[in-house]
Amino acid sequence: MKFSVFQISRIGGRSKNEDRMGYTYTHGAAIFLVADGLGGHPQGEVAAQITMQAVISFFHQQASPKLPNALEFLHAAFTLAHEQLWSYALDHGMDQTPSTTLVVTVLQDDACYTAHCGDSRMYLVRNHAVRFRTVDHSVLARQLASGMAPLRPTANRHALFSCLGAPKEPLIELATPIALQEGDRLLLCSDGLWGSMDEQDIVGHLADHEVSESAYALTELALRQGGPHGDNVTLVTVAWESADNSPLA
Repeated sequence: MKFSVFQISRIGGRSKNEDRMGYTYTHGAAIFLVADGLGGHPQGEVAAQITMQAVISFFHQQASPKLPNALEFLHAAFTLAHEQLWSYALDHGMDQTPSTTLVVTVLQDDACYTAHCGDSRMYLVRNHAVRFRTVDHSVLARQLASGMAPLRPTANRHALFSCLGAPKEPLIELATPIALQEGDRLLLCSDGLWGSMDEQDIVGHLADHEVSESAYALTELALRQGGPHGDNVTLVTVAWESADNSPLA
């Protein structure tokens, strides 16, 4: 398989960057992820870092060179990261466990497998349209999905009902696998990006530019529109090119 990938993370208007992103691959599979440590919780950046390292390490343990079952791997990887956050809190005598969102995509067998917990998103853009997008695990998203108007118009869109490290078991949402087509564009991002722009901004930049160009343009747009108090902005962009045996990008 052949793809192009680019990643970037900027601190925005915050005092520290609590986002983490990464990717790695074998000759048979590739994995991409974004984690956004929760502000207002202790050591959000540590939560995101632990989670990223746990998932990447588990991928290399399991992919030889392919994952036996991509969806089972994703569920197990999220569970492992959640447990490691709890172990970290216990080892350090913390009253509250560091918490983070997580979105992960695996490319294998010419298909896209995605899981998420929280409000970090994955978009798949095809033919200048969103073919798939994860649905946020937020109170606002749940109200809108049920056809309800938000109880309070000023409700914080960042209020989540699920994340890794939370006291209750996280909701690990596994998307239906999607067969990839040449030219597909993938975007994994924290809410500091998608929360600062319209979806058509995302579609336009992904569809019309190379992955590095679209990544820089989207990041600059998010930083500009987020203003001096804007959130961290983190993204991974991927262009699927072919299913042949060419070397990975």
